Amino acid sequence: MVATLDEPVFTTEIVFGEACHLLGLERPAILVLIRMVEEKRLNLIPVWSDHGDRASALLRHYPQMDAGDASLVVLSERFPKAKIITTDVRDFTVYRRFRNEPLPLIHP
Repeated sequence: MVATLDEPVFTTEIVFGEACHLLGLERPAILVLIRMVEEKRLNLIPVWSDHGDRASALLRHYPQMDAGDASLVVLSERFPKAKIITTDVRDFTVYRRFRNEPLPLIHP
Protein backbone atom coordinates (compact mmCIF):
# COMPACT_ATOMS: atom_id res chain seq x y z
CA MET A 1 0.00 0.00 0.00
CA VAL A 2 1.10 3.55 -0.58
CA ALA A 3 0.51 6.18 2.09
CA THR A 4 1.52 9.66 3.10
CA LEU A 5 1.46 10.67 6.75
CA ASP A 6 -1.79 12.25 7.96
CA GLU A 7 -3.43 11.71 4.58
CA PRO A 8 -5.70 9.07 3.06
CA VAL A 9 -4.19 5.70 2.20
CA PHE A 10 -3.95 4.70 -1.46
CA THR A 11 -3.44 1.31 -3.00
CA THR A 12 -4.32 -0.47 -6.21
CA GLU A 13 -7.17 -2.87 -6.78
CA ILE A 14 -4.79 -5.77 -7.36
CA VAL A 15 -3.02 -5.14 -4.04
CA PHE A 16 -6.39 -4.83 -2.29
CA GLY A 17 -7.31 -8.22 -3.75
CA GLU A 18 -4.00 -9.70 -2.60
CA ALA A 19 -4.60 -8.38 0.93
CA CYS A 20 -8.07 -9.95 1.02
CA HIS A 21 -6.66 -13.23 -0.28
CA LEU A 22 -3.89 -13.26 2.35
CA LEU A 23 -6.45 -12.63 5.07
CA GLY A 24 -8.09 -15.90 4.00
CA LEU A 25 -10.91 -16.82 6.35
CA GLU A 26 -10.45 -13.76 8.55
CA ARG A 27 -13.80 -12.42 7.38
CA PRO A 28 -14.01 -9.61 10.00
CA ALA A 29 -10.66 -8.21 8.80
CA ILE A 30 -11.75 -8.34 5.15
CA LEU A 31 -14.97 -6.53 6.04
CA VAL A 32 -12.92 -3.83 7.79
CA LEU A 33 -10.91 -3.30 4.60
CA ILE A 34 -14.10 -3.08 2.55
CA ARG A 35 -15.58 -0.59 5.01
CA MET A 36 -12.40 1.50 4.74
CA VAL A 37 -12.90 1.65 0.97
CA GLU A 38 -16.56 2.58 1.37
CA GLU A 39 -15.64 5.34 3.82
CA LYS A 40 -12.88 6.63 1.50
CA ARG A 41 -10.19 6.00 4.12
CA LEU A 42 -8.61 3.49 1.74
CA ASN A 43 -8.63 4.65 -1.87
CA LEU A 44 -8.27 2.18 -4.73
CA ILE A 45 -6.44 3.74 -7.66
CA PRO A 46 -6.67 2.11 -11.10
CA VAL A 47 -3.26 1.57 -12.67
CA TRP A 48 -3.61 -0.89 -15.51
CA SER A 49 -6.06 1.01 -17.71
CA ASP A 50 -4.04 4.25 -17.75
CA HIS A 51 -0.48 3.11 -16.99
CA GLY A 52 -0.33 -0.45 -18.28
CA ASP A 53 2.60 0.36 -20.54
CA ARG A 54 4.73 1.49 -17.57
CA ALA A 55 3.67 -1.49 -15.45
CA SER A 56 4.52 -3.84 -18.32
CA ALA A 57 7.94 -2.22 -18.72
CA LEU A 58 8.61 -2.77 -15.01
CA LEU A 59 7.55 -6.42 -15.25
CA ARG A 60 9.93 -6.93 -18.17
CA HIS A 61 12.80 -5.26 -16.30
CA TYR A 62 12.39 -7.06 -12.95
CA PRO A 63 11.83 -10.83 -13.38
CA GLN A 64 10.94 -11.28 -9.69
CA MET A 65 8.27 -8.56 -9.79
CA ASP A 66 4.60 -9.51 -9.75
CA ALA A 67 1.68 -7.44 -11.01
CA GLY A 68 0.87 -6.09 -7.53
CA ASP A 69 4.44 -4.88 -7.03
CA ALA A 70 4.44 -3.23 -10.46
CA SER A 71 1.18 -1.46 -9.67
CA LEU A 72 2.68 -0.02 -6.46
CA VAL A 73 5.78 1.25 -8.25
CA VAL A 74 3.54 2.98 -10.80
CA LEU A 75 1.45 4.43 -7.97
CA SER A 76 4.64 5.66 -6.30
CA GLU A 77 5.56 7.46 -9.51
CA ARG A 78 2.11 9.08 -9.64
CA PHE A 79 2.35 10.19 -5.98
CA PRO A 80 6.08 10.87 -5.45
CA LYS A 81 5.71 12.14 -1.86
CA ALA A 82 3.93 8.97 -0.75
CA LYS A 83 5.69 6.05 0.89
CA ILE A 84 5.17 2.37 0.18
CA ILE A 85 4.27 0.31 3.23
CA THR A 86 5.61 -3.21 2.74
CA THR A 87 7.07 -6.21 4.48
CA ASP A 88 8.78 -7.23 1.22
CA VAL A 89 11.97 -5.24 1.77
CA ARG A 90 14.11 -7.65 -0.26
CA ASP A 91 12.36 -6.86 -3.55
CA PHE A 92 11.25 -3.29 -2.93
CA THR A 93 14.82 -2.17 -2.16
CA VAL A 94 15.81 -3.42 -5.63
CA TYR A 95 12.95 -1.80 -7.57
CA ARG A 96 13.37 1.75 -8.86
CA ARG A 97 10.83 4.40 -9.76
CA PHE A 98 11.42 6.91 -12.53
CA ARG A 99 13.93 4.31 -13.79
CA ASN A 100 16.68 5.04 -11.23
CA GLU A 101 15.25 6.42 -7.96
CA PRO A 102 14.93 4.16 -4.88
CA LEU A 103 11.41 3.73 -3.57
CA PRO A 104 10.51 5.50 -0.32
CA LEU A 105 9.60 2.66 2.01
CA ILE A 106 8.02 2.14 5.40
CA HIS A 107 8.63 -1.36 6.71
CA PRO A 108 8.39 -3.02 10.11
